[in-house]
Amino acid sequence: MGVSFGWGPAEARALAPGAACVVVVDVLSFTTAVGVAVERGTAVYPYRWRDGTAAAYARERDAVLAVGRREATGEHPWSLSPAGLRAAPAPPRLVLPSPNGSTIAAEAAGGGATVVAASLRNATAVARFLAERGHGAAERPLAVVAAGERWPDGSLRPALEDLLGAGAVLAALRAAGGRSLTPEATAAATLWDATDDPAAALHGCDSGRELYAYGCRRDVEVAAETDASAVVPVLVDGAFQEAP
Repeated sequence: MGVSFGWGPAEARALAPGAACVVVVDVLSFTTAVGVAVERGTAVYPYRWRDGTAAAYARERDAVLAVGRREATGEHPWSLSPAGLRAAPAPPRLVLPSPNGSTIAAEAAGGGATVVAASLRNATAVARFLAERGHGAAERPLAVVAAGERWPDGSLRPALEDLLGAGAVLAALRAAGGRSLTPEATAAATLWDATDDPAAALHGCDSGRELYAYGCRRDVEVAAETDASAVVPVLVDGAFQEAP
């Protein structure tokens, strides 16, 4: 079977029951942050709510709780910032709240699919992992789900950075052969192949400019490190860990 592409938690929920694997893409910044942390040996527990329940969830798992970027301090430097996670000491376990990427991961896992975190930094490694491992019987499809952002009313705002991240994975899968892509997945892969300067697109897109405004330019720079990582984070027992 082929490889499909979709947006947001609702599509993850719809695609996961029939899929061998769901690849979550949230470039700015959830899946980039997951990849940076897992590279350093940290098991990352995604959590979909940024409220008082997150602290209890972290305590139950004897994990450090990531806070908002502006709440990070020298004593507690762990947040959704990939650059911050790279500079901070690496804890054994980290709870990473994210209403977009974490929610998609939860919906996909609830549907019984293997869940993988992908970004521009590990797109080719994820595609190679899927192609080599097969991830289930050949008749079961794969799905790549872009997180996007949210408008103030809670509706989905498609995000260029996630379309590019998904397209990078899909283009590498297409190059590997063996599986057909749906028209939607083909369009995303084609956009990636046609993008001359993905890093410039990342810095110039709406989400990139928002991070600039927050003083988080370095997070965009880390997210733009295309294929800098060979680590493939897979959700196992509730935490993203490096695939063997």
